[in-house]
Amino acid sequence: MKASLIALLPLLWAGPALAQHDHHAPAPADPHAGHDMGATPAAPQAAPDPHAGHDMGAMADQPSPEPSPESSTEPPPLPDRETAAPPAPSDHLADRIFDPATMERARAVLRQEHGGAQASQVMLNLFEYRARSGGDGYHWAGEAWFGGDIDRLVIKSEGEGDRHGVESGEVQALYSRAMGLYTDLQVGVRQDLEPTSRTYATVGFETLLPYWIEAEGAVFVSGKGDVLARAEGAIDWRLTQRLILQPRAELNFAAQDVAETGTGSGLSDAELGLRLRYEVRREFAPYVGVTWGRRFGRTADYARAAGEEVSDTSLVLGLRAWF
Repeated sequence: MKASLIALLPLLWAGPALAQHDHHAPAPADPHAGHDMGATPAAPQAAPDPHAGHDMGAMADQPSPEPSPESSTEPPPLPDRETAAPPAPSDHLADRIFDPATMERARAVLRQEHGGAQASQVMLNLFEYRARSGGDGYHWAGEAWFGGDIDRLVIKSEGEGDRHGVESGEVQALYSRAMGLYTDLQVGVRQDLEPTSRTYATVGFETLLPYWIEAEGAVFVSGKGDVLARAEGAIDWRLTQRLILQPRAELNFAAQDVAETGTGSGLSDAELGLRLRYEVRREFAPYVGVTWGRRFGRTADYARAAGEEVSDTSLVLGLRAWF
């Protein structure tokens, strides 16, 4: 009996530890039980290196390929001149259903209304009263044109006077042809009304320079062989949507002395102006400003001999309008 109790003591001592486990949960089965581990396939080998055996240093020396135009982020270059229009289509499907003559007249009207229309404008650039010490006066400069985008008839007029009448005045009739996006070539005749009546052949241009500078120039050749030239320029500085400050310059040249008109060779006279206009409407803008003019060289000598001022400064009040 005593020996039996001694044999049970190890079981009683292990009882609390065994109570902490689920005696009914079966032991996990060995996943490899009954398998032949020697027959297990070997682990897959790493993929071969595609650059194995290549000289990477030699490849680094090769230049990188140029990006294709499709992948480039830079904008394409702008054309340096106007490109030619594509040819007009010659096959018209509507002619199979409708009268071809009727459809041709309809297409002619369409071409006229979309790009071939005729337009006109009358522009009075300067129409002003001038207050100055030598006697008040007035001045005008304007033009009118009629035509299309390429070919136009242009009429220009410019002159000045005082209370005694017109001191100088001229009218030009010109054929204007667009030679580029911003430049027109003009040829025609100029007729002086005062101080003497004289006719000139005229070759000139009008253009738009960078920074929106409007420029024009012309060469005049009279029937007597007198050669004159003129250059003008102006720019609009928009202070507000309606208030515009305009600097303006005009230079006149002569190739020889012309005593009948009081013109000397070289730079005969120049005028600089600064005008501030307010556009009540785009086509109606009164302005105020100041101008300075001077005669040079032999032209100044002719003016002194006639008792006239060589230079003058004027306060101007005028109107710029177009329709």
